[in-house]
Amino acid sequence: MLSNIGIPGLILILVLALIIFGPKKLPEIGRAVGETLKEFKNSAKGLANDDEDSNEKKKNNLEK
Repeated sequence: MLSNIGIPGLILILVLALIIFGPKKLPEIGRAVGETLKEFKNSAKGLANDDEDSNEKKKNNLEK
């Protein structure tokens, strides 16, 4: 979906965001989005690690 935007579409989105939110709010919004994505990535990584741990425990129980 996002691969179809292209450079002109991205520029248009950035200009609209600048007009709507203003130059003072834009860095705050960007920071908040970045922190949200970072937290989501860490949570997803934690879920994947939990799945791997549970699979290893099941495998060890079957070997006994």
